[in-house]
Amino acid sequence: MAKLPLVAIIGRPNTGKSTLFNRLVRRRVAIESPVAGTTRDHIARKVVTDDVDYLLIDTGGMGGGTADKDFEKDVHGQSALALAAADVILFTLDGKSDLTKSDHQIVQMLRKNRRRHVPVILVITKCDTEKMANTVKDSFHGLGIADDILTTSAAHNLGTEELQDIIAKHLRKLHFEKKDSVADERSAQTPSSALTSGMPRVAIIGRPNVGKSSLINALMSDPQRKISPKLVSDIPGTTRDATDTVIRHDDQDFLFVDTAGLRRKARIEEDLEGLSVLRTLQAIEDCDVAVLLINANEEVSNQDKKIAGTVMEQGKGLIILINKIDLLKGEARTEKMLETQRAFPFCRFAPILPASAKTRDNLPKLFALVMMVHRNMGLRIAPRDLAVFMRDVVHGHPMTSLKSCKHVTQAKDPPPTFVLFVRNPKAVQISQLRYIENRLRERFGLEGVPVRLVTKGPRDRN
Repeated sequence: MAKLPLVAIIGRPNTGKSTLFNRLVRRRVAIESPVAGTTRDHIARKVVTDDVDYLLIDTGGMGGGTADKDFEKDVHGQSALALAAADVILFTLDGKSDLTKSDHQIVQMLRKNRRRHVPVILVITKCDTEKMANTVKDSFHGLGIADDILTTSAAHNLGTEELQDIIAKHLRKLHFEKKDSVADERSAQTPSSALTSGMPRVAIIGRPNVGKSSLINALMSDPQRKISPKLVSDIPGTTRDATDTVIRHDDQDFLFVDTAGLRRKARIEEDLEGLSVLRTLQAIEDCDVAVLLINANEEVSNQDKKIAGTVMEQGKGLIILINKIDLLKGEARTEKMLETQRAFPFCRFAPILPASAKTRDNLPKLFALVMMVHRNMGLRIAPRDLAVFMRDVVHGHPMTSLKSCKHVTQAKDPPPTFVLFVRNPKAVQISQLRYIENRLRERFGLEGVPVRLVTKGPRDRN
């Protein structure tokens, strides 16, 4: 699997990093606030362009300057990890204020810690007029750290298209390319073809020491296991990076990615392990299907639920695998299945597979589940069938706001996303959308994949 490059936005607090992030991903994801230090954790989203795709990371502010001193060291450390992992760095400076001591400290950190081949793009933010942009640009040349200097106003969408072009230029120089351009050309005509054909990309994820590497070893054939077994240890954190393994089953290739375990941030003590978390998030973003491993001998934790939530937010297929099920017998095994179902009420669509990497109990079923979820991610429903479905589901039910739905269509990109054109989108209730989602699943399947419903008004149809 080709690596998805990382582009990191860094800078001191309140230099417009989150506003720039939201503009580049074209969604309001990061929290924007005039309060310095609002962003504490990494926020990552995939950016798709005509030339190259990449994972954009919004980091917390570096260099201090917030009212919450207790968090500054941790935030600075996380941002330093993003800097060390990045393939391109966007260094933001506030165009409405003079250079500060913190800005110069970040420049020194860039000189010291970034990899030599990694380009730095100096992004001067909050340049809301052309006159201002022309005035401030010269004052930042003296820093001597940037490969390119660009003035932008994310709030007014000034300079951001040029920034995208510069990012793509540098990624191409580093030999990153748009993955599977032939499949992409096909998908422009039939959007689901890239998913319904080819090799499924499967990320094996979960907390440390739940048996991810052991699972990969158990899925391999005996000859492959002798050549390239995964390192297995009882010590949590043995796997430090995301590693790829192609496994063939019934004449079908599967690309499995073994990832480092995701822990609560309070337990991430080593810089290397923090970097592993970034790589795991990258693997989730780059997969088609995620297999979440939980331990049959432990209760489902809040961290397990957060990992599942991350998969859903990224719009990926999800399978929950209860590993080490050989430790439970009879009623204990049945109760574990019920406990797991109750623990994940927000993703009831995900199939649950009890299995054992040690005894290989039920493991062959995982291949069939992956193929099913992979197909469902690319499932296309004919417009006529959707129209009939909406007529049937609304008729005889108290859905006044949806009875005005004149048109329903499926968006081209996965996961399955359906756009409902109604008279008044604000009048549609969440409970009504959940009802429609449940009926969609009953009629068309869609097991293992998140379903997204979008409501638009008459003016949005064109």
